[in-house]
Amino acid sequence: MGKGDRRSKRGKIWRGSHGKTRPWKKKKKNRKQSEASSRPAPAAP
Repeated sequence: MGKGDRRSKRGKIWRGSHGKTRPWKKKKKNRKQSEASSRPAPAAP
């Protein structure tokens, strides 16, 4: 468990790889869509 270990986080950092232990990109939720759908529609006069 060190720099040579491909499965450990330290080994992945040293090697420059990514995987389950060291994810690369996190999925972002589109904030504008989720806010728009959660708000009630304004009432028409």
